[in-house]
Amino acid sequence: MERRTFLKAAAGTVAAAALAPAAHADELPLGPLPGTRYPDPRVEVLSPKFKYKIGNAFIERVATGCRWAEGPVYVRDGGYLLWSDIPNNRIMRWSEDDGHVSVFRSPSNNSNGNTRDREGRLLTCEHDTRRVTRTEHDSTITVLMDKFNGKPLNAPNDVVVSADGAVWFTDPGFGIFGNYEGHKAEPELPPNVYRLDPKTGQATVVFAPDAGRPNGLAFSPDEKKLYVILMAFPGNRPAEIRVFDVAGGSLTNGKVFANDFTRGNTDGLRVDMDGNVWCSMGNGDAAEDGVRCYAPTGELIGKIHLPETCANLCFGGKKRNRLFMTASTSIYSVYVETVGAMVP
Repeated sequence: MERRTFLKAAAGTVAAAALAPAAHADELPLGPLPGTRYPDPRVEVLSPKFKYKIGNAFIERVATGCRWAEGPVYVRDGGYLLWSDIPNNRIMRWSEDDGHVSVFRSPSNNSNGNTRDREGRLLTCEHDTRRVTRTEHDSTITVLMDKFNGKPLNAPNDVVVSADGAVWFTDPGFGIFGNYEGHKAEPELPPNVYRLDPKTGQATVVFAPDAGRPNGLAFSPDEKKLYVILMAFPGNRPAEIRVFDVAGGSLTNGKVFANDFTRGNTDGLRVDMDGNVWCSMGNGDAAEDGVRCYAPTGELIGKIHLPETCANLCFGGKKRNRLFMTASTSIYSVYVETVGAMVP
């Protein structure tokens, strides 16, 4: 169906669009979601503290054709978005100037999380090779870590870099549970959060969960706090977001920040300059698919509803005020009235 015909047919269903998914993913065109009107009702304000909805901004689908989209990072000096299409074993690239989509790296070793350091180098968590790598400015790849205490890592998942150059990453092991996103293998290490010291090159375990597996992570704007998602609790306990105080190269005073994920699961998160935590939602009630926004106090203040399960997100665009969301087969975006923290 051509886009013009599709949008014309969808125009009569504006009222029904509201907060529910607009349509099945395989029926959606690129561009504005069917039923789009201003203000977009799929950006839901739950509290006056959520002052980030823009009245004449809409959710749009900017790319599709993935099997499971993850690990987005925006390259501001290049004007493009990178993300991992894990089962397809590739990193994809979307150019903001003309919307062109291309393959950035294939094979990618079933890459998952991506970020950039303060020098603009790409850091990537690779499932299949069970390592964290850095792409240098000349495109050569440096292996930062693939073992701990002589044992192979499980399957690194998400990564952030602090201002001092330290690399913090999660190693839950999802990439070795089967052959779809890596290869099946037995874990030799517990699911940990690691910090790789930039001066000594030595790694330490900064968080070893007593239950669950660490996934997404992000610093507060001042880097005094680190947020970590814990997934896959035994006994069907819901996922939760933990928050820690950062004391040099250690984490202290860990506590639950949010755990109201009974209607779905959360995977990845980012923080804006006001200290709000934006996290993905999916794999549960379809009405909850998308993104949630929590105030620094842990109060849920806003939601963004998408027609697909969302795995991760990042802030991007020239002004860092465009939220990109990797959601199953597609990439969505929406402009918000805030800017992301920790964006090179």
